[in-house]
Amino acid sequence: MDGVVFDLGVSSFQLDEADRGFSFQTDADLDMRMEKQGPSAAEAVNGLSEIALAELIYRYGEDDDSRRIARGIVQARAAAPIKRTLAFAKIVEDAVGGRKGARTHPATKTFQALRMLVNDELGELARGLSAAEQALKPGGRLVVVSFHSLEDRMVKHFITERADAQGRGSRYAPDLPPQRAPSFVLERRRSTAAHDDEVAVNPRARSASLRYATRTDAPAWDELEPPALAPRAEAEWEKLQ
Repeated sequence: MDGVVFDLGVSSFQLDEADRGFSFQTDADLDMRMEKQGPSAAEAVNGLSEIALAELIYRYGEDDDSRRIARGIVQARAAAPIKRTLAFAKIVEDAVGGRKGARTHPATKTFQALRMLVNDELGELARGLSAAEQALKPGGRLVVVSFHSLEDRMVKHFITERADAQGRGSRYAPDLPPQRAPSFVLERRRSTAAHDDEVAVNPRARSASLRYATRTDAPAWDELEPPALAPRAEAEWEKLQ
């Protein structure tokens, strides 16, 4: 295969379908499942413990208010199950004390964390990158466009490790010898962001980050493992499935 391109952005068509429950702009069932299979976001919100919810929101949402949000969720669901997007967004907003002049809604990161969990997004990315490494022929190009830092760090780690470009040495310790032959050549270390004119046409491109690498003739490495969620959250989520 000459090239593989990953566009990791969530489908705008699905985001804009109110009944999918991805957004808090309209009221809908708290679902978030791309394929309508497996536990929904509502099942996660109502079934995970406070500790597991805090771990989830902190790891996948990268939200420093994760503990307060988890506590607010547990208190709210004690009165009645949480089933709707607007009600859930209000619970998160109240838990952090309102918007406080923020440009984005305080529930944005929590919604992201739930969507990533329900759809196993990092697991899908890990499997896709490994499959691309297997399928590309020498000289083939891997191109990935990601839209948040968790995805971008995972892609960066994948290609820099396999290109033996991690810069492991320092003035205090010599470079370590490569453990195996590099399966990629990294032509550019830094990611490429969208230009202002592109963002003006497509505002959702403002967080896009593009990385690319070229396949060598070395054998593919072992399959990539996605970053672990957190022990408590991982165990409880498995029981819900």
